[in-house]
Amino acid sequence: MNESTFPGTQHLSSSTEPMSSTPETAPATPPTAPAPARAVTPPSNYAEMPRPTAKLTAEDLSPVNDPHGPRNKIGPTGRPLPDLPEVKPPTRRGPAQVIAMCNQKGGVGKTTTTINLGAAIAETGRKVLLIDFDPQGSASIGLGVQPHDLELSVYNLLMQRDITPAEVIQATRVENLDLLPANIDLSAAEVQLVQEVAREYTLQRVLEPIIPLYDVILIDCAPSLGLLTVNALTASNGIVVPLECEFFALRGLAMLTDTIGKVQDRLNPKLEIVGILGTMFDGRTTHAREVLDRVVQAFDERVFHTVIRRTVKFPETTVVGEPITTYAPSSQAATQYRDLAKEVLARCPAG
Repeated sequence: MNESTFPGTQHLSSSTEPMSSTPETAPATPPTAPAPARAVTPPSNYAEMPRPTAKLTAEDLSPVNDPHGPRNKIGPTGRPLPDLPEVKPPTRRGPAQVIAMCNQKGGVGKTTTTINLGAAIAETGRKVLLIDFDPQGSASIGLGVQPHDLELSVYNLLMQRDITPAEVIQATRVENLDLLPANIDLSAAEVQLVQEVAREYTLQRVLEPIIPLYDVILIDCAPSLGLLTVNALTASNGIVVPLECEFFALRGLAMLTDTIGKVQDRLNPKLEIVGILGTMFDGRTTHAREVLDRVVQAFDERVFHTVIRRTVKFPETTVVGEPITTYAPSSQAATQYRDLAKEVLARCPAG
């Protein structure tokens, strides 16, 4: 065995004299401290990556469905679940809280949340208007209205001053829930509104007469940050941000908050973020838990305690054209949206 194989000899100065093999004359080797660990260079996008989440047990991640059970257990956001009181029936009608469902990324659950949150609030006896402000007309389809059969839509209300809201609004099969439908015609409004004076206030102008008639107005925004979305934010006093528990959706949140800040500064100082809603959550995956944990660290109490989990029921509700609260009223998904309605009404009292 040569010298280089002995631990701790690397600190000795090099010498041309060979080391004596006699034990009595061999210099004593002093104990050495362990070599410091080599520093690891983080990736360039390290700041954008989700941070490790707290380890939650299966019991912590399970939905709380027992209305008489304890509500102080840890929820999927890593915080104790609040004791949400039962919502009392309204004492008066209006003026409406106008809430925009907004996220520039598509496929995060905006339309599903708009329909089911509206239906859950309507169950409390409050009068709710759902505005389909997406040219795809998904919210209209989700409530049983075929966009291509519409004679009048929200486009006509925006662009024709002789059209009144009463001519366009339709009652749905859900009690206390009305719909202002949309179809592909709305895509033309994005171009035509550019020529209008005070174009950002067009939706606010047409909604003004019906604000006293409703308790809550929910606007299902298009997956973009264009002029239609700016109109919705200008007409609203609150925003709910549905956020898929996935990394790409998390990255887009910064762009959305920047747009919200500009609208607050220049167009609508009363605009506030009601909450950020985790959607399509699967607690069995580490990635979903990490993304949700990162959002909670960044936005804290602005994140709703309620989280919407993945379920096969939502595609089925689209086919039948009704919300989950009537299609599967006893399902976990219906319970989650009822809990969300309690949180939204606690933050934005209506009636």
